[in-house]
Amino acid sequence: MNTPNNKRKRESQEKIEKTFLQLIQKKEVEDITVSDICKIAKLNRSTFYANYIDIFDLIEKVRVRMINEYANLFLNDRNVGQNPYSYLIMFKHIKENQIFYKTYFKLKFDTTYPITYYDKELAMQFYNGKYIDYHCEFFKAGISAIIKKWLDNNCKESPEEMVEILTSEYSGKLK
Repeated sequence: MNTPNNKRKRESQEKIEKTFLQLIQKKEVEDITVSDICKIAKLNRSTFYANYIDIFDLIEKVRVRMINEYANLFLNDRNVGQNPYSYLIMFKHIKENQIFYKTYFKLKFDTTYPITYYDKELAMQFYNGKYIDYHCEFFKAGISAIIKKWLDNNCKESPEEMVEILTSEYSGKLK
């Protein structure tokens, strides 16, 4: 029986997504075809189309999964983004899921779904209520740049070292 979440369907989706994530590391989106994915994943085109409308539907579903997986890291953390421990969780997840994050940046998901949270109330305290929107943008861009650089270097530094780098850049600003 072909139920929406049966094991075979989930396995096919996982193969398709995994293959897409591998291909996106080497090619641009417009150069990836359904045939490429099916050939590498050893699946029929009908299997692809039973799960996705097209490549862009696949990308959207991968994006949603990525955002949800990232958000789930912090479900029980009330101080997300406000303390080094939250950043340690983030850096550990990035190191363990490098292709996931390389894809996140390559597909420019960071422009609409930022990886970091910046507490404006906390910023108001640190910067006496001045230019808060600029501080927030600077912080988010800085975190993204640090993560991209780390990924480009294949995450050579430990997550703990990355937290140290981050806290040294924002000394006195992170709790």
